[in-house]
Amino acid sequence: MLNIALFGPPGAGKGTQSNNLTKKYSLAYISTGDILRREIANDSELGKKAKAIIERGELVSDEIIVQIIEGFIEANTKVRGVLFDGFPRTYVQAYILEGMLQRLNSKLSCMISLDVPKDELRRRMLERAKTSGRADDTAEVIENRLKEYDLKTAPVAKYYQERGIYNSVNGIGSIDEIFQKINNVIQNTLKDRLFNVVLLGLPGSGKGSQSKQLADDFGLIYISTGKLMREEIAQKTELGNMAKGYMKKGDIVPDEVAIKLIEREINNHPDAKGFIFKGFPRSIVQAYILDGLLRKRESTVTLVIDLEITMLEAFKRLYERRKTEDSRTYDANPETIIHRIEEYEDISARVPEYYRQKREVITVDGIGTKQEVYLRLKNTIEREIIRLR
Repeated sequence: MLNIALFGPPGAGKGTQSNNLTKKYSLAYISTGDILRREIANDSELGKKAKAIIERGELVSDEIIVQIIEGFIEANTKVRGVLFDGFPRTYVQAYILEGMLQRLNSKLSCMISLDVPKDELRRRMLERAKTSGRADDTAEVIENRLKEYDLKTAPVAKYYQERGIYNSVNGIGSIDEIFQKINNVIQNTLKDRLFNVVLLGLPGSGKGSQSKQLADDFGLIYISTGKLMREEIAQKTELGNMAKGYMKKGDIVPDEVAIKLIEREINNHPDAKGFIFKGFPRSIVQAYILDGLLRKRESTVTLVIDLEITMLEAFKRLYERRKTEDSRTYDANPETIIHRIEEYEDISARVPEYYRQKREVITVDGIGTKQEVYLRLKNTIEREIIRLR
């Protein structure tokens, strides 16, 4: 997920820039100020509690803010990322946000601070007061809000500076000029992130051949648990001996074997731009395992693609493959092929649903020539890269 906190004093232009950012990066937007004003307009219990505090230009209590953020997170579990406007406003809230994002198996990607001189902030807010109708846009309240910002909110910058994700942006200039500065910060942030693709699909859907070509074209590392295990078996290693019987029958190899192989492969490529995982995860448990392995690199799954073919097509392809040099031990006879397909339907077919609960899973038609299917996959990955960058 791409999670951004847009930071800055009242009148810095966070709301205007937030609108542009949510459109460009397809982010969910949460402004604690907007939500509180909406609650006040609806005369809700939450609004009643917050009204007097906001009108004095003071900060609303953490308890109320937590209710707002928690409600948003519970209603938006499948978002690609979140843009926080007006949160965190205090050192304590920075810790609160960190804990909340852990519930999404995520973290804050960057903090962007719009820096604007106080005289300009006063001018902007007094100008806004002529049209906004906001009770907190009076000269007295404006001064109090700026004082509150200096006293309570500015120390948040130090918190994120220590974590290396704080970025200061000059908030003076046209809307487009400032947006470009912000966009440059986000692009630099994205360059440091791993781009990790999970390619799912029935046995015989073409995941292996497609993944290798996609990895080459996008500069990613191709990780196939099947390939790694076959190498271990050929070398007669301890892991290979553990995997051999399972592989021959077309069964899922014990997780402890897969974990060791994948973690070793990830560690062997410390400078990787990202990974394409083929043949893993094959179960819900393995999906949790992959999340854990990537979190050790402070990363996560970026894109999940389900390469779709029918069970009949899968059987035909595997039956034909047994006659070629690409034949596998589990292609040996129709019974083993059917067992593999049935095992996929019983266990592995649940994996796309696991990811759908967390993010969008993109289904790609796997029927056609190898080149036709490849172009569909390539276009899907390119669109995702463009969306992020």
